[in-house]
Amino acid sequence: MKSKGSLFFAVIVLIAVAVVAVFQWGLRHTKTSNNVAQHEEHANDEHPEDSLHENDGLVRLTADQIKQFGIKTEVATAGVLELDITLPGELVLDADRVAHVVPRVSGVAKEVRKNLGDTVLENEVMAIVESRELADSMAGLLAARERLNLAENNFIREEKVWLKKISPEQDFIEARNRLAEARIDLNAAERKLHALGFSSDFLSQLSAELHDVPIFYRITAPFHSTVIEKHISLGEVLSSEEAVFVVADLRSVWVNLDVQQKDLSLIRIGQKATIEVPNSNIRGEGRISFIEPVATSTNRTIHARVVLPNNDGRFRPGLFVNGRISVGDIKVPLMVPNEALILMEGDMCVFVKEGEGFRLRPVNIGRSNQKYSEIVSGLFTGEEYVFREPFILKSELGKPEPEHEH
Repeated sequence: MKSKGSLFFAVIVLIAVAVVAVFQWGLRHTKTSNNVAQHEEHANDEHPEDSLHENDGLVRLTADQIKQFGIKTEVATAGVLELDITLPGELVLDADRVAHVVPRVSGVAKEVRKNLGDTVLENEVMAIVESRELADSMAGLLAARERLNLAENNFIREEKVWLKKISPEQDFIEARNRLAEARIDLNAAERKLHALGFSSDFLSQLSAELHDVPIFYRITAPFHSTVIEKHISLGEVLSSEEAVFVVADLRSVWVNLDVQQKDLSLIRIGQKATIEVPNSNIRGEGRISFIEPVATSTNRTIHARVVLPNNDGRFRPGLFVNGRISVGDIKVPLMVPNEALILMEGDMCVFVKEGEGFRLRPVNIGRSNQKYSEIVSGLFTGEEYVFREPFILKSELGKPEPEHEH
């Protein structure tokens, strides 16, 4: 009995020791948890403004910082939005100011004064041709003059004898007919040389002494232009049917814009067009002056023509361009410049002035063009928003603010 009592007492002691150990471990664990919680709470209490700055979407800057960063604001208002569409196109020569310069007589090139790319003035000599054909034409003129002189003298003589009843009337009539034919031949010879560019004054001074002198024909420019093709060299035999120069007035060029069938109803003559050469800063403005009535056979589009001034030669025919066509203006209740919009996590947003800071706010975009966008929701009339350097604010968003002195 005594040994059983001792065993029972030992078990009771062991149980009591275990209960005390468990109780002490629980106290230590609870104290550690409380300490961690208190440490985190104090850590947040040290810079409460940092947590607010990172989570509430508000960026606070001093007046000096706003000025330094170039941030500018504007009041949201209604406006007129210019709608446009963008069409591909090509720069081409002004077909009304292109000429194929053909020598009007055949011959041999004795002098070539102009080369590819040269600028020529109206009636400026481009080349000189020695021409046997021209010599024959001038000789024909001189011969026609002589025949006319003989016909006039013969008519005067026949008229006198006919009036005196010495010769028959038939001889008088024949002399009169030969005189008329001689006048016709001379007129034809003069007109032929006029067509070659010779003036009446020059022809009146032409005498028989020139008959044995080599005759030169001067190829001249039809208008102020640039040589874009050259098919003549010194000593070359030239035909009166082939162009030796092609010249174009590059002070204006055409733009042929390709209009798809779906856009035809939007295009009108007189609409303003802004033309841009891709991957460059070359741009200009003109208006649609002509819409072709027949579609092209290659891509079934309609060409809308824009005439561009090109005094400085920036627009070079053959280049591809894009044309933005203004198709109408609409009044919108609220619009902002596109530079005010920033993309944040898939949403279009603006920074709105709020108190001493700027708050990021999502907005819904309606119609837009290259410069402005309609705001459907998210911004209200009269609110002040950032339209200049909003990306500075975006970069500042989420940065902890500097510690404040207490």
